[in-house]
Amino acid sequence: NLTPGPFTFLLDATKEVPRRLQHPKKKTVGIRVPDNIVTQMILEELGEPLLSSTLILATQTEAETDPYEIREKLEHELDLIIDFGIIESRETTVIDCCADHKIEILRQGIGHAPMLDS
Repeated sequence: NLTPGPFTFLLDATKEVPRRLQHPKKKTVGIRVPDNIVTQMILEELGEPLLSSTLILATQTEAETDPYEIREKLEHELDLIIDFGIIESRETTVIDCCADHKIEILRQGIGHAPMLDS
């Protein structure tokens, strides 16, 4: 069982997926089910998917992970900031699950999927 966990699953985007959420050329969408208790509680309360993004500010090349820095830079632009400490930025394992070919790992990150080892 790979979810919840450090995986991103690429799926074919249907007509119901807004274009801004799709890969611009491949018409795919990435789905995650993070293994984070706060995120799991929010998802449970919402009862539906949540759209999120890695926070890389225009002036930076790396993700911003320090809640104090985020608050200082963006507090006036956000409705809510949930501070659960500094989060280590780690790459997920990306698994391509699109219908036109077999399931394969596109990027090996911190998640291990032994059932996909060849």
